[in-house]
Formats: sequence, structure tokens, C-alpha cells
Amino acid sequence: MQLRDVLILPMVLVLLTATAPPARAAGRVELELVGDAHGSALAFQQWLQVLSRAGVKNVRIRAATAADKVGIEVRGTQSSPLYVVTGVLKSADELVLPVGRFKRRDAARLARWLDDLAQRGPNAPRESKSAFGLSPALFEKIQQDAARSVGFSTREMVRREAVEQIRRRLSLPLQLEPELARLLEADKIAEELMPLSCGTSLACILRPMGLCLVPRQRAGRLEYAVVEAKPGLEVWPVGWEPEKSRRDVAPAMFEFHNVNVSGVSATVALQAIAGRLKLPVLIDHNALARWGIEPDKAIVSHPQRRTTYGIALRKMLSQAGLKSELRVDEAGKPFLWVTSIKPM
Repeated sequence: MQLRDVLILPMVLVLLTATAPPARAAGRVELELVGDAHGSALAFQQWLQVLSRAGVKNVRIRAATAADKVGIEVRGTQSSPLYVVTGVLKSADELVLPVGRFKRRDAARLARWLDDLAQRGPNAPRESKSAFGLSPALFEKIQQDAARSVGFSTREMVRREAVEQIRRRLSLPLQLEPELARLLEADKIAEELMPLSCGTSLACILRPMGLCLVPRQRAGRLEYAVVEAKPGLEVWPVGWEPEKSRRDVAPAMFEFHNVNVSGVSATVALQAIAGRLKLPVLIDHNALARWGIEPDKAIVSHPQRRTTYGIALRKMLSQAGLKSELRVDEAGKPFLWVTSIKPM
């Protein structure tokens, strides 16, 4: 039975079954995700994958009804409580839960909240936390620091040299162990990150080498750390989903033009349209390597037609097994993130 067939059924299907270790949890938690049965099949699949990798237990999916609301229902007994959490899938990358909105990249933070709920119940007093286990005030401090502009040309620069220069532009310390720093010495950066922020740029520089950026608080000190990427680890992302509408963030993507492209590489087509849009382009080298995609060799075309640059770009990139996502850096500057159509 295909996932899309399951979603149109009114009954709930348990897709992941496990319980938190009894020694750690005072109760059990079930996460129930609801959404549009016809429009959310792929989104459900993607969420189930990231939640499973993050170790989230007891996940259910079903089609939404008019009566569904975000919340926590307490069931079971006093000695063996069951907390049923209802979350609403608002979009492919936005899940609304009683404690706020989560992106797929927030799966590790979501897993921690569910574990805490199982151990202490929904009414226990809690200090407000945002991403990375930081208070909203500390997370805002990280965001402001990471929003500083890179301000120098990075194309063809050795990765370690770029990281060291960005380190000097940050007000908070950046911890980089010598053995990890050596991994950055043998490769150069393909992208031009000069106009983008330090946080997004660091995430982009580190990612192809299997490393990532993690903000943290140690001994009362706020800092960044470069660490090895691992499944379920909450990491600083390469850009963020815009809070404003895509039309407001990049209006040029929605303007109509005559587009005619015949037999060029995906790289050439991407550079031409990105140049017209005046948007930086960052490439997800990890995803392309995994699926063996070579944009320089993939030939794409677009028949002469009046259309928007956004639509034309989507159609041409799909011919190469690629897609682009409009993201913004910590300062709100938009850019295109180009990755594989297939999930990582």
C-alpha cells in the first residue's frame, strides 16, 4: 500500500512504534500529525523520515478534520499516563505543535521536547527554550551575531582560511578543534559568499566536509562550535525559510519574461537566471554527490515561452534532477539553495 493511499483513509495508522525507556519516562507520548490527505503525502513522508532519524517515538498520521486543534490530551492512568500530542502540518516544512512551530531541521529539538513531556508531563514548570536548548534571548543574540556580513570574496578560497576570517568578524568565540581544522585545508570554496551573512556562510563552507556549526552555552559562555555532522544533531542551517511570502522576498522571480533556452548545461541556465534575479546561488554538494548529479554535464532546455523566471528555473533544474529553494540568511538577504529533487 502506498503512503498516498493510506492518507485518504479516516483511520489512524501507526507508522513508527516504540516507547521511551521506562526507566527515563514517567509516561508515554504519542505524536499525531494531521494534514491535508491529498496535498501532504510527500510532506508526511519527509517528516516521518526526519523524525525517525531523530529518535521520535510513536508517530501517527491521518487526514485532518474540522475539529482538529493543536494540543495535548492526557489519557491513561495517574500511574501510567499517556500524552497524545496533536500537531498540524501547515506546509511541507512547517509543523505547528503546542509549544510552537517546527521546521524539519528542528527534529532534534522536537525530540527533546517530547522526551521532556514524557518525563514531566504537560503542566510542569519549564524555562522557555528556543532552538539549540537556548533561551529566546540567547538565541536572538546568536542570530544577531551570525547576521554580520562576510564582506570578502570566498570563491576559490581554501575553506580553513575562510573560516578563520569569518571567525574574526564574529563577536562570539568559534571553537574549532585542530583535527577538524585540518579537514578544511584540502578543499576550496566554489561559491561567492561575500554578500551573505557569517552564519549561513559558515554552514555552507563546513557542510561539504562533513562538518557543521552548533551554537551552545558552556560554563555560562555563549559560543559556536564546529563539530562532525551526525544524524539527529541540531545544526545551524544553510539559510532559513523566509517568514515573508516568496513574492515579497524575491519579486523578480514572479515577473513574466520571454524565456528561450536550448541545450545548455544546468549550470549555465542556473547562472543566467540567478544573474537576472540578482540572487546568490549556493549548491548542496552533499546531495549532488550522493545522487551522482553533475550540473555541468546535465543538458536542459526551455521552449520559447512567456513565463516567470521562477517557473522556468524550476522546469529546467528538474530536467537535471535538481530543485531550487528560496532561502534567506540571518540578515534576511535572499539566495537560492540548489539541491537534489531526491531527499538526503
